[in-house]
Amino acid sequence: MMSHNTSFAAKKVHLLNRWHAARVGRMRARAVGFVSSPEPRTIGSFARGRQLLAGNFLFAGHLLEKKGADLWELPAPNNDFTLELNGFDWLDDLAAVGDAPARDVAQQWLWRWIELYGRGRGAGWTPELTGRRLIRWINHAIFLLRGTEAEDSDAFYGSLYRQTHFLASRWQGAAHGLPRFEALTGLIYAGLSLEGMQSMALPAVKALARECRTQIDAQGGVASRNPEDLLEVFTLLTWAAAALTEAEYTPPAEHLDAIERIAPTLRALRHADGSLARFHGGGRGAEGWLDHALAQARVKNRQPEGLSMGFARLSAGRTSVIVDASVPPVGRASFNAHASTLAFELTSGRRQLVVNCGSGRTFGPDWRRAGRATPSHSTLSLDGYSSARLGPIDTATGREELIEGPTRVPIEIGHAFDGLQFQGGHNGFVPTHGLTHARTLEITFDGRGIAGEDMLLSLTEAEKRRFDLALDAGKLKGISFDIRFHLHPEVDAAIDLGGAAVSMALKSGEIWVFRHDGGQNLRLEPSVYLETGRLKPRASNQIVLSGRAMSYATRVRWSLSKAQETAIGVRDLNRDTLETID
Repeated sequence: MMSHNTSFAAKKVHLLNRWHAARVGRMRARAVGFVSSPEPRTIGSFARGRQLLAGNFLFAGHLLEKKGADLWELPAPNNDFTLELNGFDWLDDLAAVGDAPARDVAQQWLWRWIELYGRGRGAGWTPELTGRRLIRWINHAIFLLRGTEAEDSDAFYGSLYRQTHFLASRWQGAAHGLPRFEALTGLIYAGLSLEGMQSMALPAVKALARECRTQIDAQGGVASRNPEDLLEVFTLLTWAAAALTEAEYTPPAEHLDAIERIAPTLRALRHADGSLARFHGGGRGAEGWLDHALAQARVKNRQPEGLSMGFARLSAGRTSVIVDASVPPVGRASFNAHASTLAFELTSGRRQLVVNCGSGRTFGPDWRRAGRATPSHSTLSLDGYSSARLGPIDTATGREELIEGPTRVPIEIGHAFDGLQFQGGHNGFVPTHGLTHARTLEITFDGRGIAGEDMLLSLTEAEKRRFDLALDAGKLKGISFDIRFHLHPEVDAAIDLGGAAVSMALKSGEIWVFRHDGGQNLRLEPSVYLETGRLKPRASNQIVLSGRAMSYATRVRWSLSKAQETAIGVRDLNRDTLETID
């Protein structure tokens, strides 16, 4: 439960944000201009831009259809919807369309925001949202200012002036991690871009270097262990470094070192299709975003052997396997974390095969909790238990930390007889059942076959006593377990060989077959695929192997392999596209 001190601190941050926002709202803004014409760096979606112009407003999982509506008069269904509007990410999408009607709408909505909220009012005056908003306004200034009157131009620059002063006072109020990186990058961007405000950027440069040193670990990861968070932090750092270089400043060594550490980690978290592994609340990333960010950074370092932000990668042929191979995040860094230890995802070429359900955050609190549970991941769950639990709701944020998760996750990565091997275990079920889950994954050198083994083991006398108690509580019927393999919605799956196997057809034409050692019950059940940008979860399937642990050692063997008739090279030119309106 959140302590009284934590609650007080959160309220203090909120009150300070409001006070400083009101203070800058009363400031007499100086007429400022750009030191140089800023180069747009953010990437928007043409499709989402067209939908906005058509009156389809999809934010935080909610769709409002109101053609010709003022963005700021929409009846916001929840706070997340309002916060997304105030971050101005939608400006990227309108700029991606880039024609006169898109510019007219962008200008109307921006100057309406200045009129309503530019004097320090509204929900958008937090350090992280202000940083995000400043980056978008500066990126798209040429797009926004074309054809405007002097009065509108003055209002635009005046609002930039006030927001920059707010950030200079309040960036410390942003939480460590992505929020603070957003706040500091926005301040650096604005300070370097606007005339006479460079003095505000220099303290932010030093603060950003300090965050790089303390918040980016030796594996090039962040505390949330969310791959999409890491991509966003990496992108912000590359933008800030580019802005500093263009302004003829040398980025601090800690800043550049962090970029050097993160780049190979992101490569390790990239599947064969170019998308990110979906763990701990992160999604695939916008198409092309990861490759663009890595290309802009120009970092050639290879990832050292071992884990990358706590994930193991096995890659061979056209197949990639990424495994959550470390303890889950803790404390406030776990607000979006999942009970996914030893879960894996598998991608073949440009097609995802085995996935995790993903984050249900945009579909409401029930889906959010369900997406965080172990059964929503491609791993073993025991007797209805997840490998970690959700704690009480934090009254300041409305979120739950992940608690009582694994504290030990020993792993070993090496070579098998004809391929690569991952071995790992976790003690998340020891307190409740006295059982350690151990998993071995082997991938052949040609990438056409994966052999897996899951074991439930009582390793010490104390664990055996705990297991015996759990067994007695179940009237000696054994402790039920399920090993799940969630399939991507585009996978066409069917029970085969009289119930002994599952065949899976990918849109590329590849056929994969799942088999097991015959000691468990094999089923094909409905599942869901949760992704942002959609109105509802997508229907999919999952392979479920069910059994009961009756002794101190239970072993299950299974395999995933390409059917013999599947060609070594498959032409697969069409990539799945994310349709934002179902």
